[in-house]
Amino acid sequence: MVAEAEVVFQQSLPVVLDIDGVSSAAVVSPLSSPKLGIRRSTTTVSGGLSTSPVEDNCDSSVPVYVPTIRSGSYADIGPKRSMEDEHICVDDLSSQLGCLFELPKPSAFYAVFDGHGGSEAATYVRQNAIRLVFEDDNFPQTSEVNSVYIEDVKSSLRNAFLQADLALAEDCTISSSSGTTALAALISGRLLVVANAGDCRAVLCRKGKAIEMSHDHRPINLPERRRVEESGGVIEDGYLNGEISVTRALGDWDMKRPHGSKSPLISEPEIKQITLTEEDEFLVIGCDGIWDVLTSQEAVSIVKRGLNRHGDPTRCARELVMEALRLNTFDNLTAVVVCFVTVDREDEAVVSLEKKRCCSLTPEAFRSLRSLLDG
Repeated sequence: MVAEAEVVFQQSLPVVLDIDGVSSAAVVSPLSSPKLGIRRSTTTVSGGLSTSPVEDNCDSSVPVYVPTIRSGSYADIGPKRSMEDEHICVDDLSSQLGCLFELPKPSAFYAVFDGHGGSEAATYVRQNAIRLVFEDDNFPQTSEVNSVYIEDVKSSLRNAFLQADLALAEDCTISSSSGTTALAALISGRLLVVANAGDCRAVLCRKGKAIEMSHDHRPINLPERRRVEESGGVIEDGYLNGEISVTRALGDWDMKRPHGSKSPLISEPEIKQITLTEEDEFLVIGCDGIWDVLTSQEAVSIVKRGLNRHGDPTRCARELVMEALRLNTFDNLTAVVVCFVTVDREDEAVVSLEKKRCCSLTPEAFRSLRSLLDG
């Protein structure tokens, strides 16, 4: 069985993490919903050129690298009895949101949600992500990516995640024991922003090397452990308050009540950002069912081999899931692969991936052809 979806939510503390000299941010948004089936996968493509540089001081006379985006996803129920994962893939936000939204080009959004205590929380966030994030009055409506844009996006996303978490508390149709981890990735021009709350993970491949764009929020994470203990929580046998294996999640209001009280389980996302360059090949996003049995570098190597072999991000996502199943993962599985290819590279890749047919002529046919050409 499989589930395919589109959504993710997260919230951000005043946390700013730098990668290669870039600060931090987050994002979220929904698309279509999934139905549990045997297995399901999707591939989408989008691209475009932007005249807006990420840095304010960028020389506009110098050609600016802009990624051409294509993605694929795959999900599998794994050894569990029910599917609680949800995910979202939007390669072209402008098409998804309509002409009323002014966005940088390209603009794309991806997210993975790993539900627990039932699928209600993950499904709700997926279904409401676009409304909560992009219809926020403070979400920046501009095609220019600069420091102001980044700060506005972070503020809007943080508010959207907080509202999503509160909405799960107020919706009486959603069990108070249902929750979900969430990771979202937003691409705006050359800017990649990842927001994470929980133990899903995003990994960027730069020249074949894995760059982790998120941290797993688990009790074994020392900074998280300290935060939990300082807020009155305890770690018992690797579980927060002896109940849950993550330290950040949306929902789970049976652990967060009374409403408004300080809880060691928070929905604030940790946010990272990076400026994409020509050295960046693809982004892998996955739920913990992948990372329980594969390291970030192993996942990157699997996807890179697949892209070199067939160039299909959906097949790469499936291969990643199948490898995790082979290694006896015990959870639902969801993988999203987002490729970054310049227009020139994409053209070259298409040519290199074409199946070239070699035809040979029989001696008799060759003589006939030669006679025809000689007149």
